Amino acid sequence: MSWYSYGFRPYVSVAERQRKAQREMDRLAKQGKVIHPIRLEGRTIARTFWGKAWCDNLESYMDYANRLPRGRAYVRNGSVVHLEIGPGEIQAMVSGSSLYKVRIAIAPAAKPKWKKLCQECAGSIGSLVELLQGRFSDHVMGIFTRKDTGLFPTPAEIKLNCSCPDWATMCKHVAAVLYGVGARLDQQPDLLFTLRSVNQEDLVTQAATAADLTGKTPSAGPELAESDLGAVFGIELDSQTAAVPATPAPDAPRAKEPRRSRKAATAKARRPAKAKRRTVKRTSRSAKPS
Repeated sequence: MSWYSYGFRPYVSVAERQRKAQREMDRLAKQGKVIHPIRLEGRTIARTFWGKAWCDNLESYMDYANRLPRGRAYVRNGSVVHLEIGPGEIQAMVSGSSLYKVRIAIAPAAKPKWKKLCQECAGSIGSLVELLQGRFSDHVMGIFTRKDTGLFPTPAEIKLNCSCPDWATMCKHVAAVLYGVGARLDQQPDLLFTLRSVNQEDLVTQAATAADLTGKTPSAGPELAESDLGAVFGIELDSQTAAVPATPAPDAPRAKEPRRSRKAATAKARRPAKAKRRTVKRTSRSAKPS
């Protein structure tokens, strides 16, 4: 009796599924498609603040609780063979009994909500260099990753779609992709702004406005130490370099005196001596006996 009679497909090992998926990915790559697989080191899905916060937020929604464990297993064994994040959309391919296509639509963040987040973060952004590097203080990251009021989408803002025959709203393939987003945010945290369709430059504008109103320049904070600045601008900074002694200015050349003035001074100096000699001579003549 075939498996069609029971409605179940025959078991296919994970290794065989991955080999089939890799062949399909190679074929798509030859056609010019850029492939972005999720590859984990060990069993840890996310290691940075951004990635961990995404996964924690995902697990806080009870609507997803039943399917998330299978999704974690899929992303850990390398089944998410492609994941691409764009404005308001996640497109992925997951290796299962077949190669399934997953599309997740994320609603744009509401403008009033984004404006409020920008205003709340304005006074806490250390510098524009910090912002452009996607590096924020713990306070700012806490604002962005707050449940409901932060930048992470709520279940009502997420629409799930998978080409697999599973009838559930969230299948294990979709769950694997959502965990894969957390792993991708480890490498590119700015993709969160792309996903929520907000302009990251609004943070720059708001931070500059706040600085103008207070009349203070935001401090660089600990993230902008000399070693970090050297990495940003590609230069080496030596904090122990001794001060270079100032070179003394050369003496100004003495102005030459006019020729006539020197002669006049010499003649004046000689006059008293001649007068003295004449006086001595006349005295000696008057003292001679008659």
